[in-house]
Amino acid sequence: MDLFPKGDFPKGQICEYIGMNAYRSSSAEMRESDRQMSSILNEHREAAEVHRTARKYLRTIAQPGELMIDIVEKLEDKVRELVRAHFPERGIAFPTGCSINHVAAHWTPNAGDKTVLKRDDVVKFDIGIHVNGRIIDSAFTHYFNPRYDPLALAVREATNAGIREAGIDVRLGDVGAAIQEVMESYEVELDGKVYPVKAIRNLCGHSVGHYRIHYGKSVPSVKTADQTKMEEGEVFAIET
Repeated sequence: MDLFPKGDFPKGQICEYIGMNAYRSSSAEMRESDRQMSSILNEHREAAEVHRTARKYLRTIAQPGELMIDIVEKLEDKVRELVRAHFPERGIAFPTGCSINHVAAHWTPNAGDKTVLKRDDVVKFDIGIHVNGRIIDSAFTHYFNPRYDPLALAVREATNAGIREAGIDVRLGDVGAAIQEVMESYEVELDGKVYPVKAIRNLCGHSVGHYRIHYGKSVPSVKTADQTKMEEGEVFAIET
């Protein structure tokens, strides 16, 4: 990116090791292991900065009355510009998702699609960026009607809870439990009726590999008995 010509990309928020892994913050051996991952992490950070900039741009063009396919094409052109796309080393990791209202995920317009973004819509934009196969898979909720504020807050806080819970040797079912507990503590009022916010049971986060969007492990959004653990060196997308 032109904003970072020396390639020193921001580290963003770093969650400290806690519990039985707290020693990794003070152990010289563990810190050296982390340093050996620095080039890989920097590629992730570059992709994250592209994603952040593209997301900001998307919010300016995704307006009521616009065709969804026009919004997506403008966004993906911006991503190619920002990441200096050069197939297959750098570029878009997957087609942009823009699932509307009752569609939870994985919808994108095909050529000729006439779907128009409306003021009362709730859209889940899902953008994938990769740098040398290191993928940033991140989505956000876009809406215009303030009545959906409590719903957006529930999802944001539940996602943050999942991120805080994640870590080496953490069981995937426990991450789901943390997400569900926060998500289902919220309510939203629509047209005079109060609805409890519910976590989607069959929509999961997942591990992400080198050039692999879904890499074998699923992170639930609800409490499960899954004893599978997160392991050192793995990358996960926490999705709620």
